Amino acid sequence: MDRRGFISICAAGAAVGINPAQAANLRPRFYARVRLVDEARQPLRAANLAANRNYIFHYPYAATPCFLLNLGKPTQQAVTLKTETGGDYEWPGGVGPQNAIVGYSAICAHQLSYPTRQISFISYRSQPGPSRLTHGNVIHCCSEHSEYDPATGARVLGGPAPQPLSAILLEHDRVNDHLYAVGTLGGEMFEAFFAKYEFKLAIEYGDKRARQPVTGAAVVAELQKYCRQQVQC
Repeated sequence: MDRRGFISICAAGAAVGINPAQAANLRPRFYARVRLVDEARQPLRAANLAANRNYIFHYPYAATPCFLLNLGKPTQQAVTLKTETGGDYEWPGGVGPQNAIVGYSAICAHQLSYPTRQISFISYRSQPGPSRLTHGNVIHCCSEHSEYDPATGARVLGGPAPQPLSAILLEHDRVNDHLYAVGTLGGEMFEAFFAKYEFKLAIEYGDKRARQPVTGAAVVAELQKYCRQQVQC
C-alpha cells in the first residue's frame, strides 16, 4: 500500500469518529524513503530474497534493527490489530510477488530483546524449534517465548508480548524489482529501546549516532552473517 492509500484509511477513520488515541495508531509514521541494498551496496531485488530466511537491516534509526522476510506464500491482507494502549490499526499485508515480503521491527514488544552482533534471542522460524514452546512459521523470542505471526501483521500468537511487533512499511518497485522502507505502523518501541540500552548503544555507536535517522540506503544482511550466535529454543 502506498502513502495515498494510507492517507485514505486515516481519513475514513476520522469520518466514522474513532477516538484520538485510536486514530493516532491508524496513521503510519513516515520516515525517509530508504532503498534496501545488499552487502555490496547494490540495490536489493525482491527476487533475490530466499524464502523463509532471516534478513536484517536497520531503520528508521541507525541502531534499530528490522527483519526482512520472504515468507514464500501470500500474506493476509488488511489485518486489524491492536496496540498495548488499545489503539486499532490496519496492517495492509506484504509486498512483492504474492505479497509475501514483509518487514518488522526486530525489537521484541515484551522486554525489548533484539539482534546484536554477538547474539540474537529473536528470529523467524519456518520450522518448530527443539522445545514444545516454539512453533513453525513464527517470529519467536527465546527471552520469554513471545511468538508473532509475520503473515498477519506480527500479531501475538503466544507468550507475554502485549502487542504485535511494529511493522516496517515497504514499497516494491515492480519495474526494477527494488525494495524501499518508508515508515512504520503500529506500536513503536524505539524510545523505550533507546532508554533501556542507552549505555550499551553509546559504546557501540557513539553518543549520537544510535539515534541518527537512516537516509539514502539501508544494508540488508542475512542474520546468520550479521550475528555470531542465534539462540534456538
